[in-house]
Amino acid sequence: MPLHLATEVVTLKTKHPFVIARGGGDDYRVVWVRLTDADGAEGWGEADPSKYYGETADTVLAVLQKLEPHLPKDAFELEAAEARFAQVVPKNGAARAALSAALHDLFGKRLGQPLWRLWGLDPAKAPYSSFTIGIDTAEQIRLKVAEAAAYPILKIKLGTDHDEDILRTIRDATDKPIRVDANAGWTRERAIALLPVLKEYGVEFVEQPLPPDDLEGIAAVRRRGVLPVVVDESCLVAADIPRVAAAADGINIKLAKCGSLREALRMIATARAHSMLVMVGCMIESSLGITAAAHFTPLVDAADLDGAALTANDPFIGATIDGGKIRLPTGPGLGVRRRSQDGRPG
Repeated sequence: MPLHLATEVVTLKTKHPFVIARGGGDDYRVVWVRLTDADGAEGWGEADPSKYYGETADTVLAVLQKLEPHLPKDAFELEAAEARFAQVVPKNGAARAALSAALHDLFGKRLGQPLWRLWGLDPAKAPYSSFTIGIDTAEQIRLKVAEAAAYPILKIKLGTDHDEDILRTIRDATDKPIRVDANAGWTRERAIALLPVLKEYGVEFVEQPLPPDDLEGIAAVRRRGVLPVVVDESCLVAADIPRVAAAADGINIKLAKCGSLREALRMIATARAHSMLVMVGCMIESSLGITAAAHFTPLVDAADLDGAALTANDPFIGATIDGGKIRLPTGPGLGVRRRSQDGRPG
């Protein structure tokens, strides 16, 4: 008997409008996915769609309906199920990632173990997570830096015509290590000109300085040898890594891009084979989406899993970030619980 699929659209509200180089907003529709087996056990997952990759909550619902006939009979058919999903729907990573997370959650629950333990990982090896400061006015940026007091690392969104002002505002407010993400918002000339400025402000690495297809330009930025260069939008799945390895020092893995937990593990292995830095990132997500990615953080070098911390109405409790340190749940599967209506753990 195949697994039963149920879906629910959840609207996440951010504490502040979240703006990057290509725009932003303050409400994000995600899709909560539940897979129920014949014994009534439930596996949960979340689709966190991005319009940049052609997905919305509505496309996710349509894709999940298309994939429903291809659900496995039980949660132990992980590899075969994910391969089928990718064959039926080659794109739509967020929708497929939700099913992948739900299957892995159910898999762990059936075995009574957290996913990280089934993978043989040590949760103490998870790196610290950065906290993202979106593009905003100087006053709001100062407020956001103060709100991020518990986080030891900040990730700054750039890609504007006043990037140096943003960096100055950050540095006037804190001396914490910072990483910058231009979300493909610079030209090659602009990126190269900014490199010494970024270095002067204590930036650790720069993420996606140029448009995704401009690997030659990204390589030119990297050749300057000023800062490590990490690609995000340029690298979706493991098969992209050999192509980007000559242009960048590292990759940023996101479940909504790569489409599954197993593909994320393949990306880590492939990047390591190319001696690359490995980072895990997120969209605006609830703790359900964040926790799925958090389970493989003991394998990566850097994390930016603050998506739930940026929201004002997270309906779930899962992986937490304690003083910047990622703490993985000890419950079976993903270990995520529903928050009660009054905001307390349910």
